[in-house]
Amino acid sequence: MRTVEISPPAKRYYSVVPAPTSTSSPTGSETATIWREESSAAEPERLPLRNAWVEINLAQLRRNFRLIQADKPAALKLMSVVKDDGYGHGILEVARMAVEQGATHVAVSTLHEAMILRDAGFKSPILLLGERHDSELPWCAAHDLTVCLNDATTAEALARAAARASKRVPVHVKVDTGMARYGVRWDAALPLIEFIAREKSLLLEGVMSHFSQSDEQDKGYARLQHGRFLEVLEGMAAAGIAVRHRHICNSGGFLDLPQAHHDMVRIGILPLGVFPSQVCRRIEGIRPVMTVKTRVSGIRTLHTDECVGYGMHYRAADKRRIAVLPVGYGDGYPRLRNKGQALIAGRRAPVVGGNAMDATMVDITDIPEAGLWSEAVLMGRQGHEEITARDVAQWKGTVSYEVLVGWRSRLPRVYLDE
Repeated sequence: MRTVEISPPAKRYYSVVPAPTSTSSPTGSETATIWREESSAAEPERLPLRNAWVEINLAQLRRNFRLIQADKPAALKLMSVVKDDGYGHGILEVARMAVEQGATHVAVSTLHEAMILRDAGFKSPILLLGERHDSELPWCAAHDLTVCLNDATTAEALARAAARASKRVPVHVKVDTGMARYGVRWDAALPLIEFIAREKSLLLEGVMSHFSQSDEQDKGYARLQHGRFLEVLEGMAAAGIAVRHRHICNSGGFLDLPQAHHDMVRIGILPLGVFPSQVCRRIEGIRPVMTVKTRVSGIRTLHTDECVGYGMHYRAADKRRIAVLPVGYGDGYPRLRNKGQALIAGRRAPVVGGNAMDATMVDITDIPEAGLWSEAVLMGRQGHEEITARDVAQWKGTVSYEVLVGWRSRLPRVYLDE
């Protein structure tokens, strides 16, 4: 096993940096600003690792990408979605692994995310999903970002910014086929596509859409959306407009809708070892990359009728042995009341009472080997037992995606390659 050693960061804060003072600033964008992470001091003395942390298994991430590559048709391109800090796994680590394992593009949601990659020397194509404000467009042109376009007004503004920078900016037109979020409606898309194709400062590189229900058993609405996407592609063909990339599939679509693969698919959660639903197709060997751990920081004895935690939500029916875990909803662990479990000594310890911002209590009466500073797993595998992101999501009443991105940055990330 190789452990990638991490150093505690310097004290950091987010500040608005005026574009003219930034080394990354595009020429002529004096009014543009970007959120950038700044260090307020020199590196401090090394601190001990906190007794709650997130482990990211880079070897498993590598295996997952290789399994996906082996599963897909050889000509199908992969775009790796690394938004929201790589779904909580680390944007740089996931993006680098994706490209190392053959992804041709990565996708993010914010300009800040794109600039983290570019400032780290990341050279691969980066697609900016969603909508862009005019103030962001000079940055897109200056740093060779691929822009998702949804309307003619933004297309015109981007063309002007590209012309000022003497650049030709690649764009992907987003077509709304029924999700009603971003994109030009499928029945009004062709005029926008034709306009972009004529603009000398824009390169019409791709056309895309997004499934709203690709990982459910019933694929009826997904087939309807794909049919609308095909209508747009047929209209383009009739108009003599060709693009390099056509993509509508997310992870669920990649797994279950091969007829909709086209030239490229966008995968986000799948390489991280989490399947988008219980019913979608499985690829054997794909396993979760993230494990969330802590240590027992206190042990208490409850006698009959005594309570633990805020709100007195748990009352002991008899003598119980309770472990305190130094992690809570301030770290992204759900706000639970007598629900959920942790793994200690390879066994399940139920959460008791209502957990706090910095503390969660579990019952270890039936785990006599559990002691002070014993390791506890909040999400992941220990021995023969496993708590999945889906388990945590069910306790919280949400989806696995929110659980993954919800682990906050005050939990240190430790990267392992084993």
